[in-house]
Amino acid sequence: MNAEVKTDPASPDAESLIAAGRRALEIEERAIAALKPRLDATFARACQICLQCRGRVIVTGMGKSGHIGSKIAATLASTGTPSFFMHAAEASHGDIGMITREDVVLALSNSGETAEVLLLIPHVSRLGVPLIAVTGNAKSNLARSASVHLDVSVAEEACPLNLAPTASTTATLAVGDALAVALLEARGFTSHDFARSHPGGTLGRKLLLHVGDVMRTGDALPLVPPDVPLAEGLVVMSKKGLGMCVIVEHGRLLGVFTDGDLRRALDGHADIRKTTMREIMTSPGKSVTVHELAAEAAHLMEKHRITALPVIDATGALVGALNVHDLLRAGVL
Repeated sequence: MNAEVKTDPASPDAESLIAAGRRALEIEERAIAALKPRLDATFARACQICLQCRGRVIVTGMGKSGHIGSKIAATLASTGTPSFFMHAAEASHGDIGMITREDVVLALSNSGETAEVLLLIPHVSRLGVPLIAVTGNAKSNLARSASVHLDVSVAEEACPLNLAPTASTTATLAVGDALAVALLEARGFTSHDFARSHPGGTLGRKLLLHVGDVMRTGDALPLVPPDVPLAEGLVVMSKKGLGMCVIVEHGRLLGVFTDGDLRRALDGHADIRKTTMREIMTSPGKSVTVHELAAEAAHLMEKHRITALPVIDATGALVGALNVHDLLRAGVL
């Protein structure tokens, strides 16, 4: 049983809560819209600095800006720009050694006066490392010390007290995403590149797994010659558990026999002891090649509403088979 939710009579009603949430979204929407005209030559210069970087883009920040910076670094790294997050408070305790002369520093601070971030400026300057500042204060020390300053100032926070970082962190994250996407496009980064950095993700599995990686082979294949009776084919089909039989002659695929073929045979009153597989098979039937993406096999199954496929090589020889359960186990579906 579901526990009953008791409501405090003095608590806000549902309409008030929804209205507050919508006001927050509207404020953040306006904050992001205000960023668009600011993406000008300065933004392009920040992109060019990152593209010319032979090292890593080191993102740093404190507090909420630090949390946003960690996400920006992860986005950059996964979209073709080597990057990592360095906590500004740890930098002065040894982590500053992570910065090399080949790197770029992307420093986040809404005020532009965060002490821990400002402590990095002399070291960055000595190394001759470009500094990209993302702040809400163009007159701040961080902004004035940077090679490039990206303005993420907002008219107001979504917090009704105008204190908690809300619209300002959203704006910073949006500019970080804009930077990552611009760099991605400039590098010609593709979905296959993305998959290589996400081999454990759904997209990675869809773009990296081939039919040959998930198909069944050898004794697991439900193979029968064309002239055996239907009764024998049904035994093989049931034993192998693929939901089909593959009819093969001299190693080459002739056709397939599925549950649908069985229903049609029974509707036609076929004698299972006298009717041969050649007479009732679907020829040539749908098949995939061993080097096709497993995702293509999944698409073919969905398109034709089938649950299993034989696998052939470039010469048409049968090399394997797979069904929808194999694709589910592989995480392709």
